[in-house]
Order: sequence, then C-alpha cells, then structure tokens
Amino acid sequence: MATGTFAQFECQILAEGFDEVLARSWPADAVVAPHTHRFAVRARVVHGDMWLTLGPETRYLTIGDEFALARDEAHAERYGPRGATYWVACKT
Repeated sequence: MATGTFAQFECQILAEGFDEVLARSWPADAVVAPHTHRFAVRARVVHGDMWLTLGPETRYLTIGDEFALARDEAHAERYGPRGATYWVACKT
C-alpha cells in the first residue's frame, strides 16, 4: 500500500495543527511495555509491522496503516521480525 512521502505526511499533519513530525524505527521483535505520552500522537507505518495494544484490544498494523493516540492514553507496542518504521506526529 502506498504511504506517500515523509514531506507529504509532514505538510498534511502540520496543517492539522500538530507540532512536530518525526520518523521512528524499532528493531525486530522489540517490545515496549504499557506507557503513556504527554501529547497526542498520530502515526503511519511505512516499513515492517507492529501490534498496538489499547486496553483489551490489540491491532495488527502494517505498511500504510495509521493509528492515533490521545494524550495520556495507555498503550503497548510489539514489533515484528522486520522491526518497523513509522512517521509520528505529536500534538501538545
């Protein structure tokens, strides 16, 4: 699935009022314990795959999928055998 370019994502997301856009990468099979952020997040997976757990629900995400998290929303992450790269926008 096409993901566009980082510059396109950045322009779109900044126009929506987000403060910062970053590219994040995680190594294969990494696990991130439940945590929160002091900012809202919107992200698009551009390489690899991941599982995002919000409460009792776990979503499998792969290239082109997007997700959003509210400020202080508890979540956990697990990355697949190829790891994952995603573009993430933060909004304070």
